[in-house]
Amino acid sequence: MRINQVEELVGISKKNIRFYEEKGLLNPIRNAENGYREYSKEDVEILQKIKLLRQLSIPIEEILKLQQGYLTLEDCMRRHIIALDREEENVKQKKSICRQLENSGEQLADMDTEKYLLLMKEMEREGVRFMNVEHVDKRRRAPVIAAVVMILLMCACIGLFAWAAKVDPIPLPFLLLVMAIPGAVIVGVLLALKQRMKQIEGGEEDEARKY
Repeated sequence: MRINQVEELVGISKKNIRFYEEKGLLNPIRNAENGYREYSKEDVEILQKIKLLRQLSIPIEEILKLQQGYLTLEDCMRRHIIALDREEENVKQKKSICRQLENSGEQLADMDTEKYLLLMKEMEREGVRFMNVEHVDKRRRAPVIAAVVMILLMCACIGLFAWAAKVDPIPLPFLLLVMAIPGAVIVGVLLALKQRMKQIEGGEEDEARKY
């Protein structure tokens, strides 16, 4: 089967199917003639199991351990129930703060922010988890650093080519062609970085991890 057929049959998008392949949860064979992925009945069954577990919010890492035999389904569910209990307690504690804000009579302009932040910090010491506001910044940092490193390397290549041309002159058309290669790489990196920023902004990565 082709990926379009699998997408329709299982109800998982092509993007998410490829995401699971990247994570090692699915390994379809490739057609030797055209290089396209060929999905079997077994692959469809694996995807259905993945879909079931992801809809229960089982982490990707846990599913991989299940597939590799490092974790039994019973142990996985027991651990997940504990995690859900903790999450339920977290939600309960967050609701208590929301109720305090609701009943305080305060407005955003005169809200006692420090009071609530201190309360939340104390609750964190007791094990309550709040949203990590630095998470998005960290996701942006890695692709930006990678892009900067690649661009600097390509700029160094261009500089090296220019220096070599001065030491041992070469035909201008050939020099321009050689220097165009790292230039094209720089443009490609910038375009890829722009697309990656859009994906992060739109939450596509988080969406892919949900199903």
